[in-house]
Amino acid sequence: MISRDDLVRTCDALLDAPRFKDYTINGLQVAGRDRIARVMTGVTACQALLDEAVDWGADLVLVHHGYFWKNEPIPITGMKQRRIRTLLLNDINLLAYHLPLDAHAELGNNAELARRLDFLVEGCVDGEIGEGLIWIGRLPQARGAAELASHVAGCLGREPLLIEAPGVGAIRRLAWCTGGAQDMITQAWEAGADAFVSGEISERTTHLARELGIHYLAAGHHATERYGVQALGEWLVRKFGIEHRFVDIDNPA
Repeated sequence: MISRDDLVRTCDALLDAPRFKDYTINGLQVAGRDRIARVMTGVTACQALLDEAVDWGADLVLVHHGYFWKNEPIPITGMKQRRIRTLLLNDINLLAYHLPLDAHAELGNNAELARRLDFLVEGCVDGEIGEGLIWIGRLPQARGAAELASHVAGCLGREPLLIEAPGVGAIRRLAWCTGGAQDMITQAWEAGADAFVSGEISERTTHLARELGIHYLAAGHHATERYGVQALGEWLVRKFGIEHRFVDIDNPA
């Protein structure tokens, strides 16, 4: 068992959370009990995850997508009230890390995605490893776009949406950024990537991929961001000897 404040301070420092200019609050979002023995992790602090946390007796819920987003309505009513009420009535802490958990060099979503997909990391397009959000690297061997899509599907358990760029052949270099990073495709192309892998797709993404000449794979926002929070949860087990359970509340987006 560890004190909540020590656990939060450790996570803040590990992920260098204060450095990131984000769309939300990184760190402790809702305070619960002072002592932590059980941590439940998940991608998003939805009601279904909170209900699982209550049933399991979690002391803290750790997620990638928490609450209090920029331009979000301030009143705590409706769905927002029900979620926060669940946490407060059951004295459960909510800890959330958004961009810091995308970027972390070892435990982040981009690092974990590369590990699972066998991408060989070379660096970041937009900063140093552990700071930048667009990672770049290469495949162990060149693959066609359809072959890469099949590989991604097998590793993530979800069929990606593939937009093939006419005239672009085998993929050697590629860039990736988990989640809703489809508009970073131009930066990936400028960095010399043959393909860009992210989570979501917009209408404009198709035209950008085809006209720039870079394959695009939309592998799922949820599917690409399941792994960083699990890695952080397991790191906390090794660090503090607490219990950890990851719950995957499936989301097709």
